[in-house]
Amino acid sequence: MPFSIDFFDDGRVLEWEATPDGAVATEREDYTPRFYVAPRNPDADIDLTTLQSVYDPHPDVVATETVARRPSFRRDEETVLAVDVTHIDRITSLARQARQLSEYPVGDLACFNVDFSQEFRYCLEEDIDPTPASELSTLRLSVPLTESSNDSYGELSVAGDTVTGSQSDILSAVVTALEVHNPDVLVCSTSEIVPTLYEMATDAGVDDFSLSRWPGVDYQQLARRSTYSSYGRVGHSPARYNVPGRAIIDESNTFFYGETNLDGVLDLVSRSKKPVQELAWASIGNVLTAIQICEAHDRGVLVPWNSWRHEFYKSMGTLHDADRGGFIFAPEVGLHENVHELDFSSLYPNIICTRNVSPDVIRCDCHDRDDVPGLGYSICDERGYLVDVLQPIIDARDEIKAKIRREGNRDDPNEDRLAELEGRSGALKWILVACFGYQGFSNAKFGRIECHEAINAFAREILLTAKQRLEAGGWRVVHGIVDSIWVTPNPDVADDGREDLETLATEISDAVEIRLEHEAHYDWVAFVPQRESDSGALTKYFGKEADSEEFKIRGIEARQRSTSPFIEDIQRACLDRLDTTRSPDAVLGRLERAITELRSGTVAVDRLVERNRVSKPLEGYTQNTLNVAALKRARDQDLAVHPGQDIEYVVVDNEKSSRDRVALAHEDINAYDASYYEVQLVRAVESILSPLGWDRTDIRRELDGSRVVGITNWS
Repeated sequence: MPFSIDFFDDGRVLEWEATPDGAVATEREDYTPRFYVAPRNPDADIDLTTLQSVYDPHPDVVATETVARRPSFRRDEETVLAVDVTHIDRITSLARQARQLSEYPVGDLACFNVDFSQEFRYCLEEDIDPTPASELSTLRLSVPLTESSNDSYGELSVAGDTVTGSQSDILSAVVTALEVHNPDVLVCSTSEIVPTLYEMATDAGVDDFSLSRWPGVDYQQLARRSTYSSYGRVGHSPARYNVPGRAIIDESNTFFYGETNLDGVLDLVSRSKKPVQELAWASIGNVLTAIQICEAHDRGVLVPWNSWRHEFYKSMGTLHDADRGGFIFAPEVGLHENVHELDFSSLYPNIICTRNVSPDVIRCDCHDRDDVPGLGYSICDERGYLVDVLQPIIDARDEIKAKIRREGNRDDPNEDRLAELEGRSGALKWILVACFGYQGFSNAKFGRIECHEAINAFAREILLTAKQRLEAGGWRVVHGIVDSIWVTPNPDVADDGREDLETLATEISDAVEIRLEHEAHYDWVAFVPQRESDSGALTKYFGKEADSEEFKIRGIEARQRSTSPFIEDIQRACLDRLDTTRSPDAVLGRLERAITELRSGTVAVDRLVERNRVSKPLEGYTQNTLNVAALKRARDQDLAVHPGQDIEYVVVDNEKSSRDRVALAHEDINAYDASYYEVQLVRAVESILSPLGWDRTDIRRELDGSRVVGITNWS
């Protein structure tokens, strides 16, 4: 089966199949992509022959025909117009014409199967599984930041070897690597490497340079670079390129390859029908949608171009009850001994499957029941399509996790096999994580807000059931959020009156039909208060795993991507001290030594590098933040840093307000601002000691020898 598919302007399509001896191309000239048009309202009396008469003579239309399809999961088969198109690039413009015809009132017609990515469309329409039949060979090309905005590279990493020199030297190294590795996949630190290498070849007069496997076509630009916003977070989407015969994975624009590995990518390729290149740059929601589209296609259901699902009517009281999130049991701030963490396995996906929560069956017309607790929504007895989408993924991940445990328990585990299994498990995990939130996403092809509300309602009931049963069994809940509960033995219950935790978990699992797993046992867990409040922060905690040297850390500086290695190392050292001594004084002693090291100027500057995401263009900032100073330095050096990308720097003089506050990580840095990093150190140690009642003021006073100790400090 083809692992990569190329499209040319003249309508030709190339299917590339991986074999042990290299990729083999099959050329096709008869592919005609298709979209559909149907009445938006099933009860509307709309004649499609007028539309057909418009399309038939159109030069970009190959043929039209009326066929029976389901315009949505809640509609039966109807007569719709199928339009076969000469080229995949013509679909959107032709579909737009259907919605603009004066012969039909605005909004009467809806278009379907329009906005598919090109390789995915081809695999869906031609019933092709793009999972490679043989192992894919790869070649990695990487360029340092200092070269990334240059029109010509003086340094390039080729298959792990750094190559420097003239344009001809670098191009020669790339050509040699292509011959040696014959890669099916080019893994690039940035996709801009592709056009830049061709520009270098032109400048150097190297006429025979090519990354392509198909003569006469070097590369194609598929999309320009862009900036986007998702859930309040700015992202950068680089330009995308295609090289015939090879899939490109852009490390600056890939989620699944970055979070898992090539095995994780290939697992999702087989489930989504998105070939490697498209899967690599796709978002979680994009891949989840593709899997849903495959299920819809199998059921004869068309995919709407734009989502137009209205929200079902609900009373103000129901809206109030429905507009709530998952279960939250506020954490008890402090350090708790002998804590157990219990997690429901894939809670939200399993709620969808065990309760049949799906957009096509929620609040059905055939039942009038109170199936959803607290909301009164009915759920049809007919199996929803979303269950058929998610259940195979849940089962597959459970099976993979079991294999990981078996492999990991072997005396001589196969590390390559473990990496493969962990990559696949990680990829499936992200799909399961996103499936709940996507039901409330306004642009989801098949989502419905009532599903989102129902899943939360079931989750709240399940967690409350678990909490009540655990407490009845002699355990005290110290924290609970969404799908996890932390418990410790209730001191008011005698040991012989307390029920076994594993037995309780099994009983709860049977009662709610979702497995409650014993995730971990901790010698102790500390829940951190909010910065400006005594209330517990929901996602900030740390603890020492029992019978292990490992700590579990969530939310504090050591887990934050912007934290410098030095601050992270000191915070982890303070955790070790707290575990060994349970003494704030011992933690402060470690802090004092770190401050002394900072002030002496002996900390290596590469351990002080901070990494922050750029949220907007330089001109869009109104405050002189550290990011702004770093962006100004980058601009002075002609470095391209776009919104959504990271920038790395060391703070050298935080008292200044100009670009001299920082130095970029690649610069020659001789000094740093010790006072700035001292503040960061104190903040990090505050996270460790705040569960014990210390704040940064107490820490400063203790360091200065002026802290007033009250009677409560010894309780």
